[in-house]
Amino acid sequence: MALEFDEQLSRLEKPDRNEMTNKEYAVFNENVETMEKNWGFINNLFKVLPLNASQYIGFLDFKASLFNPDTCYLTNADKEMIGVVVSSINCCSYCLTTHGDALRGYTKNPMLVDKLSYNFRSAKDLLTEKQYALCEYAWYVTKHADEIDETQIENLRKVGFNDHEILEAAFVAGFFNYTNRWVSTIAPVANPGHFSHNRNFDKD
Repeated sequence: MALEFDEQLSRLEKPDRNEMTNKEYAVFNENVETMEKNWGFINNLFKVLPLNASQYIGFLDFKASLFNPDTCYLTNADKEMIGVVVSSINCCSYCLTTHGDALRGYTKNPMLVDKLSYNFRSAKDLLTEKQYALCEYAWYVTKHADEIDETQIENLRKVGFNDHEILEAAFVAGFFNYTNRWVSTIAPVANPGHFSHNRNFDKD
């Protein structure tokens, strides 16, 4: 079981099954089964977060609300792109490995994702006008949070984003800035699989 591991996977103590209710543990099991099915391994972060089980579930619920294709306005690729840009600026190496992995899966373009993680401006020729504007927005609100004004909204509107999409972009950029800060604090160990996953599409 994923809660039973010998490695020190973060700066914090390991979760204790005895501190989790059966309902909380069932949510944990469902989540790790999904990761094993989709990736073939369990993201280490989600092994350590059940240390505070109710907050862990709250985090899962909020994240799910931002990535539900039935109720969201931006694509998951757009949102993972925001995650890569934000995590690059914040130097959150763990989040870069996971968002980079996910974005490679959506785009089937490892070179694009690597360029975004180094410096999103270096990938301008590989992005649409709207995608580049979204990256510019993510960069600005992360790098210059104290200078946000109506300009950021107008820049997104100019390239065709509607207000539903702009609000969601704000939620997502804010969400990833939030996760970067506490992930960097607890310093989970990145899974080796994230570095090599979703790279060799020509061999599929």
